[in-house]
Amino acid sequence: MSQRSRGTATRLVGLLLCALMAIPAAADETATGEPVPDARLSAPLTVPASGEIKVAFLISPGAEIVDFGGPWGVFEYAYVKVGGEMRNPFKLYTVAASRKPVMISGGMSIVPNYSFKNAPPPDLIVVPALDLDRLAPAALNWLKSAHRSSAVTMSVCNGSFVLGKAGLLEGRRATSHHGGYGLLRAMADTVTVVRGARYVEDGKIATSGGLTSGIDLALRVVERYFGRELARETARRLEYQGTGWMYPDSNADYLQPSLATSDEEAIDPVCEVAVPRSTSPRFDYKGKTYYFNCDWCKGFFTANPGRFAQ
Repeated sequence: MSQRSRGTATRLVGLLLCALMAIPAAADETATGEPVPDARLSAPLTVPASGEIKVAFLISPGAEIVDFGGPWGVFEYAYVKVGGEMRNPFKLYTVAASRKPVMISGGMSIVPNYSFKNAPPPDLIVVPALDLDRLAPAALNWLKSAHRSSAVTMSVCNGSFVLGKAGLLEGRRATSHHGGYGLLRAMADTVTVVRGARYVEDGKIATSGGLTSGIDLALRVVERYFGRELARETARRLEYQGTGWMYPDSNADYLQPSLATSDEEAIDPVCEVAVPRSTSPRFDYKGKTYYFNCDWCKGFFTANPGRFAQ
């Protein structure tokens, strides 16, 4: 390389570093001006003595790629300085019923790193939204077993349905995609569903809202292990401008249920979308008529109407 080329390359690297440093830091105040508590003071997580944090991503047919791709990227780009070197402490792998290719959302196929039989015990578990009709019982058995020794089991979007099906949400606070609040309430009899949350933490369980909310929950996990500044640096590397990882109640757009806009409309009590009264499936319960977006929603309602009708 010529001296001129070396000089150009050096300038480009310098410009890139300057650009990264110029990204403004996220605010450390709440909407009311109160300081946001650093997670190291409120809910710290301890890095294993090995220095490695094993993160297992549960995969099954229909897995939503955004749900696990977002957190995967966060953990992939989280670097800490160890002995003067920058290292990634998160060791990521996918787990499924077998190592055969699995068709996930959008038609993509992936080959899992491990099967349930030989997967390393994880420190963190990430559960995306999965097709519950195609979820093998072995997946729930592995999840329940792995959860016992994990530091955190986190779901993204309607991955909370999987946690509910595994019995891990009983008596806990949890959230889901905003279209799944009603379903989550029905699937876990004693769960307290939190609306309008980017994520909810309850002991070893952490659940996030829909899709990109998983990025915020993953950054929050990075913060709990290594502090706010390292989480912020990780967000900078990803060019991620969201601040929901510091503001868990920032999904306010989904705080209130939808309302019908006319007498011809009704709100499906399961998926909470507006439907026409004249053509939608319906069901009478305790003197009131409920209308549904589809027979699938109606089936969930009729199986447990008391929970949905609250």
